Amino acid sequence: MTQTAEEEKIKDIFRHFRPKDEILSAAPHGSGHINRTFLVETARGRRYVLQRINGDVFRNTAELMENIVNVTACLRGKIEQDGGDPERETLTVIPTADGRYYYTDEAGGDWRVYLFIEGLIALDRPQNAAALYESGFAFGRFQERLADYPVHTLHETIPDFHNTPKRYRDFEAAVREDRLCRARYAEREIAFIRARRKELSFLIDLRQSGGLPLRITHNDTKLNNVLLDAVTRKAVCVVDLDTIMPGLCAYDFGDAIRFGASTAAEDEPETDKVALSMELYGAYTEGFLQGCGGRLTPKEIETLPMGARIITLEQGIRFLTDYLQGDSYYRISREGQNLDRCRTQLALAADMERKWEKMVDKIRPKV
Repeated sequence: MTQTAEEEKIKDIFRHFRPKDEILSAAPHGSGHINRTFLVETARGRRYVLQRINGDVFRNTAELMENIVNVTACLRGKIEQDGGDPERETLTVIPTADGRYYYTDEAGGDWRVYLFIEGLIALDRPQNAAALYESGFAFGRFQERLADYPVHTLHETIPDFHNTPKRYRDFEAAVREDRLCRARYAEREIAFIRARRKELSFLIDLRQSGGLPLRITHNDTKLNNVLLDAVTRKAVCVVDLDTIMPGLCAYDFGDAIRFGASTAAEDEPETDKVALSMELYGAYTEGFLQGCGGRLTPKEIETLPMGARIITLEQGIRFLTDYLQGDSYYRISREGQNLDRCRTQLALAADMERKWEKMVDKIRPKV
């Protein structure tokens, strides 16, 4: 499909949401791995984010959108109570002309629209420790504002998303099958993961024994999923709510650390550049705990560093599993990218092991 033909298709899709708006432009937007995203500009001066939901990843669009609509409604109420601007501080879902929250095209693809929030930016890498503090504060406040939400009413948009033992079993199955004969290129990575198998179930076991409560978790707490004010660089809005589900707070904390406090990009091919920045780790930890406003239990706080280790290993497992299975989940732009992504995660996990006492010390109460 040519760019012009694609633009016309995007415009046609958007008309099912805003049939009276004159569309000035529609172009690809953002850098997400999963959904296809477009920015639509209208003659009325408002811009919108149009997304085609990845049906291979999210199998039930109705449940997905029900989660998002209900959670953002709760957030809007809390933001208004705090004297904030709900159109700026949380996502605004735009319904279709017939009142639905997504549109299904003739090919069976599901689309949705959000109001574009002006004056905000997303950072793929932290420019300084202050950016990580703001990200931590935003995700902590996300926890605080949703602490009273009935967590069991949420749908699991991706079943077993952070069931780390299951992720390990899927990885072992992919190694055994080795349908593309790629395991020979990842022998060291496979051995590294197998040597740490026992610790992978730590958080799940603790939850099952009643030691950790279920929370509403974001499950994709990358830095670029917090929008910052373009001028003040203060956190404004948490975005990308597709994976909000019942979960464990330590996983959300850990995912933010493994992405934001690493010294290298997620697909850096030179693993000697990969390390845990204790400055960034400390900044995020401080912001997150302040944003949570005392909502976490002492045991939850105690498990935060382990959340960082486990989620980093889990993500390495997921990248390697996808590489072995043919790169069907994570979009790639070059051959071997998912193997490089795996290697950065394992290098980061190894550095966390070396810095473990320092990580634990950062979450201890200061006397």
